[in-house]
Formats: sequence, C-alpha cells, structure tokens
Amino acid sequence: MKMIIHDLGEEFNSSLSSEGSSVFYADGKYAPCKGCFHCWTKHPATCDYKDRLHEIATFIGLADELIIISENCYGSYSPKIKAVLDRGIGTSTPLSAYMGGLMHHTLRYGKKDIMKVYVYGDISEKERETWKLLAQCNATNGGWKNYKLNFISSFKELEEKVL
Repeated sequence: MKMIIHDLGEEFNSSLSSEGSSVFYADGKYAPCKGCFHCWTKHPATCDYKDRLHEIATFIGLADELIIISENCYGSYSPKIKAVLDRGIGTSTPLSAYMGGLMHHTLRYGKKDIMKVYVYGDISEKERETWKLLAQCNATNGGWKNYKLNFISSFKELEEKVL
C-alpha cells in the first residue's frame, strides 16, 4: 500500500490518489500529540484522541511506500504535516536497539520499502542541508529501507514525479 500525506489542499486529494493508495490531507483539524505515550504502551499504535489521526500510526506502519508532500517551514515540515508525523509515533515501540551504530526505537511493523519526501516553497541552501539530514533520520527511525528527497518548484513538476 502507498500512503500519501500532504498539505497542498483538499482539492488535490483526487489527483494524488491512485489504485492501492491512501491519501491523507493534513488540514490541521486535529489535536497535536500530547506526549502521553499511550500509543506505545497502553494501546499500541492507537492514539487516545478520537479524531482523524486516531489510527494514523497503523496506516503509516502498514504502508510499503510513504510519500510526504510538505511546504518548507524553516528547513522542516509544515506544522500540519509535523503534527501528523508526531501522532504516528506508535509505529515504533518504547524498546531500543542499535541500528547503524546508533540507538533507535524498535519497529512495530518491521522494515518498509521507501519514504519519499517532496518539499515545495522558498528553500535556502541551509534549509536544503537541514532537509537532507531530516529526511535521512526520519527514514532510519521509521524503518524505511530507502528514501528520496525532492525539492519541487511547481505543481506540474510534482505531478510528473509523484503521479
């Protein structure tokens, strides 16, 4: 299954969806993570909040391919996308293990194929460097075997690369 998380606007849902894909528009109409870690311990991969992100960790965890489309916000995800990713922390467990010489949380769903990040908006050279490190770390922590980071200058370019 392919999962697409984007902040482009609801009108882009139909153009981003394809067979075997799940599209989530990050509109910000949900609560931010409260840091209770119940999705780790009390009821794994399920959030206490009963909103649109209640089971986002399961959807992300079961995806073979994750595509994130985000506006650049100081070298990171937009706040709406960041909130979705924060609420998806239940894809891992509270247990830790060494991976690549570093400590990481063990994965609840195992390794997955690829994470692709598409970034749009004004992006300085320093922000590009931050994005490179962020995408690499997110891929490692999320258990993605591969990752790709793309800087997009127009929706037409996004259509050519994603759709």
